Amino acid sequence: MLITRHAEARAVLDDAAYVPPPVRQDGAEGTLAWLRARVSRFSTGEIHAGRRRVLVELLAGLEPAELRRAAAAMTEERDGDWRGVPTAVLASALGVEDTAAVPAAASGYLSGEQTPQADAAVARLLTLAGVPVITLLLQGHAATVGLIENALRHAGPGDDPEAVLDETLRRDPPLRATRRLDTRTGETVTIDVVAANRDSDVFADAERFDPARGPSPHLTFGSGIRPCPAPGHALALAAGVLDALLATSRPPRPR
Repeated sequence: MLITRHAEARAVLDDAAYVPPPVRQDGAEGTLAWLRARVSRFSTGEIHAGRRRVLVELLAGLEPAELRRAAAAMTEERDGDWRGVPTAVLASALGVEDTAAVPAAASGYLSGEQTPQADAAVARLLTLAGVPVITLLLQGHAATVGLIENALRHAGPGDDPEAVLDETLRRDPPLRATRRLDTRTGETVTIDVVAANRDSDVFADAERFDPARGPSPHLTFGSGIRPCPAPGHALALAAGVLDALLATSRPPRPR
């Protein structure tokens, strides 16, 4: 079933009967499948709650304002070449200095697509950090990069980074859909996050990108029982990059 309306999406995200579709539990130790079976994102019930608490405790030791300053400084040092900055800043704050394996490991983290490259990257990361830290790095990597890419399509020199990011999260979220399994019926439900975030019953002139709209009840960071544990940290990293890029007329360097 596909859900496109904001209220219906909220109802699913608020209902404990809807859980993430199960992931493989038989992956060989140190592989991507093994890692996915041990993170909060793909777990349920008390196991999910316990794993999520560990992430929240780790994040409590990180000051978003410091992450933002560090991301801005690193972007400036790299002459606007911002790719890799959010991951490098977050990793450094978590005590990990080598982030070379993060992109390969993150490539299949959400989808479950397992490749030799992803497995090797996970094995490398496990020599540098524990599962909770790796979880934060992988969950933050693709989403933060996607958020910045989408924001830069709308932003210009002198724009307010926070306003641009708030509206980007609503209108052009980096994660476009999320799935849940109805434990009562076995039916898989797909929430179209883009459509829900543009629901005209909730957002006036919903198709228009309007940074003046301010913070809104978008569903990009989830809602209800399983919200994202680090929205403030993700926004701080993205805002730091935009602070550096939008302060001047210099365009961001291409890939």
